Amino acid sequence: MTLPPIYAQTPVAIAPHATVAQFPAPTFLENLAILPTGDIYFTNHEVGQVMHLNPSGDVAIYAQVEGKVSGIAWIPPHQFLVNGWNGAGVPFVAVLAEDQVEFMTTLPDAQFLNGITPLSARQYLMADSYGGAIWRFDCVTNAVTLWLEHPLLSRSDAASTFPAVNGLKRFGDRLYASNTQRMLLLQIPLTADLQPQEPEILVEGTNIDDFAFDRQGNLYGATHVYNSVIRIDRDRQTTIIAGAEEGVTGCTAVAFRGTDLYVVTNGGLFLPPETGVQPAQIVRLAVGLGGAPLLPEE
Repeated sequence: MTLPPIYAQTPVAIAPHATVAQFPAPTFLENLAILPTGDIYFTNHEVGQVMHLNPSGDVAIYAQVEGKVSGIAWIPPHQFLVNGWNGAGVPFVAVLAEDQVEFMTTLPDAQFLNGITPLSARQYLMADSYGGAIWRFDCVTNAVTLWLEHPLLSRSDAASTFPAVNGLKRFGDRLYASNTQRMLLLQIPLTADLQPQEPEILVEGTNIDDFAFDRQGNLYGATHVYNSVIRIDRDRQTTIIAGAEEGVTGCTAVAFRGTDLYVVTNGGLFLPPETGVQPAQIVRLAVGLGGAPLLPEE
């Protein structure tokens, strides 16, 4: 597969970096959640595992789910929200606590549940990458409802294996969403009661999987098949801050811990480099700015 050279002329400013964990190929790390304690929980997609990396660098399996697991988000103080496909290939949503499944429901009307982010302390949003939609999970009632369906969230070619709406993050009074297949970054204004308004295109020609904001509103995105992490400033200018040489081949998601940005990868499993699939990694990038709070003040 030949990719469009969308970052060929992009400025490069490599951030200080270090590998903090490595996993044998083929391993598909998909998403991560970082707690205030510094503990990192991340999904091992193909084998249905939620993994735990503690601040000392020790890695262990936190929970095992039958099927595949994609998105993960922390529900304070002691729970996690995850999604994926069960053993029968049906999309599911589950709440984990103390390494046990506390709640699980299937969503037969969904297609490919992916990135998760809090909309408020009670409501979490989940991307449906093939359904062109965003679902809402209420962590008090465990109800799952359709929050938004829109053409800009969908694939332009239903036969494409690339996900459409993928990463989600709220920053201020807007929800931001990446559409990987269409190479778009979208913004969705929110009403006072957190309902979506009409999606708008913010950046075109960018291949973002998951992403995170720093406190100043700069966006850091994992480009997945482009094997790089980029920063999009508030003036919409893009800079490459890490590439394959820094260990981010097949990068799928990013999250902040202090002023460091942590990146999970799959080693190029979806689109292998010429040298073949590499070990999956968790890489730390020192970006110098702290992350924006995931739970905005209401």
